[in-house]
Amino acid sequence: MSLATNLWSENQDLARACLAHPFVQGIGDGSLPQTVFAGYVGQDAFFLEAFARAYSIAAAKAPTWEGFQTFHGLAYGVLSELNLHGGYAADWGVDLQAIAPDSATRHYTDFLLATAWSQPVGITAAAMAPCMRLYAYLGQQLALNGIPDHAYTDWIATYSSDEFEPLAQQLERLVDDHGDDIKAVQSAYRYAMTCELAFFESAWQKAA
Repeated sequence: MSLATNLWSENQDLARACLAHPFVQGIGDGSLPQTVFAGYVGQDAFFLEAFARAYSIAAAKAPTWEGFQTFHGLAYGVLSELNLHGGYAADWGVDLQAIAPDSATRHYTDFLLATAWSQPVGITAAAMAPCMRLYAYLGQQLALNGIPDHAYTDWIATYSSDEFEPLAQQLERLVDDHGDDIKAVQSAYRYAMTCELAFFESAWQKAA
């Protein structure tokens, strides 16, 4: 079993908790209030900008040319996600430039950027991989019985797509190529998964 596969397996409790979270289930069945989703889009756009920066930092530190190219290619994929968010924002009147990060978003982005600046590439890849693998998992699970037709169809289609899965796999290969099965890698992966759950919970609390 590869390192990335093993890390994902060891964190299935958090993956299942994210899937079962009412925010994610609300996306799945279309019941999530659109004002709540609009708030999430703004926070996620702020997060994705930091995610792209972390990719770029990791690329600069990559010990191989192949790793450099892969990190930069993944950063380009984030730009595609941001374009999707821009479409949502335009449709629902969200000004992405006026969004201030909430505490859950800030904790996650600060962690990713601090890791990218201060840690070896393998640890950075382990901190970033949960986001990609988790969203592929959520999209695929929500699309198991076909992609539903409601306000969040595009979200489910994007993360369950044949185009997104290879991006998650590319990042996991970077974990395997540059990471070691050590406590620092395990902790970075686990903390990122915890941040993902907190991100959904923070968005959901706005529905209360």
